[in-house]
Amino acid sequence: MLDTLTAGIELRGSEIKSIRNGSVSLAQGFVIVEEGEAFLRDVHIARYKPAAQANHDPDRPRRLLLHRAEIDSLAGHVNAKGRTAIPLRLFLARGWAKLEIGLVRGLRRYDNREKIRAREAERQIARYVR
Repeated sequence: MLDTLTAGIELRGSEIKSIRNGSVSLAQGFVIVEEGEAFLRDVHIARYKPAAQANHDPDRPRRLLLHRAEIDSLAGHVNAKGRTAIPLRLFLARGWAKLEIGLVRGLRRYDNREKIRAREAERQIARYVR
């Protein structure tokens, strides 16, 4: 991990209630910078059942609330080859939803091969033990 950053999130009414219930999946999420604004993509915030008609789209892109210098820095990191920004954790601070963003470097091809080799070895050992 290269660096971390904390950002606010622009949410709709029923989204904060779902976050308080813990109905969030950050698994596939990532951060992009478009037209001078940072957006959180592919994060699933489940629908809030009691909201019925006034519910939100669970997979919509959400704008991140950052200072201009932070957005520019984030854009520089994200646009560099082999780097990306991912959500690490979503938490509540004094009633406000905050997102911790990690600036990370992707795996090199040889790193990936090594990981696959180790996984295969573990599977074979498990087969022989059974």
